[in-house]
Amino acid sequence: MAEKRSAFLLFINTAKGTGAGTYALVGDGVTELTISYNPQTSTEQYIHQDTATTEMTGYQPNAPVTSQAVKGDQAFEFINDMRRRLPIGSDAHTDIVMVDVFETASSGSYPATRQPVSIQIDSYGGAASDPLSIGYTINWRGAGEDGTFNPETKVFTKGASAAANMEEEE
Repeated sequence: MAEKRSAFLLFINTAKGTGAGTYALVGDGVTELTISYNPQTSTEQYIHQDTATTEMTGYQPNAPVTSQAVKGDQAFEFINDMRRRLPIGSDAHTDIVMVDVFETASSGSYPATRQPVSIQIDSYGGAASDPLSIGYTINWRGAGEDGTFNPETKVFTKGASAAANMEEEE
């Protein structure tokens, strides 16, 4: 049976630069969130060939998000504050944690990746009959790090893996 969309969670660090992250679940007011991996390629075709060769050279992941304004939601409040300030450069940096809750948990923690990101504010408003919404894009900044994340305590443990934790329990 296929997993439900709710089996993949994304948390955003709303207290960047303070050491231990304060992670808020991105969910309330958001009806769709899909990571676009945006593969980067290089293609060459020599004059004596009928078929070109394409090589993978990298990825440029991002996640466009449209969220309804949900007053009091920690993730919305963080993004809305960014909308007011319009930060650029390192002021737009934070990190996210992507959590696969469809995997087996160990002591309440699931396999996860912590990813440095920048946030770009794309839009604010909407049609008269629609809820007020804010559009933003989460842009990857380099490579992330694997570990585990406990959605209840909101603690990321670098380098830990659910498989290793399960082996220790056996």
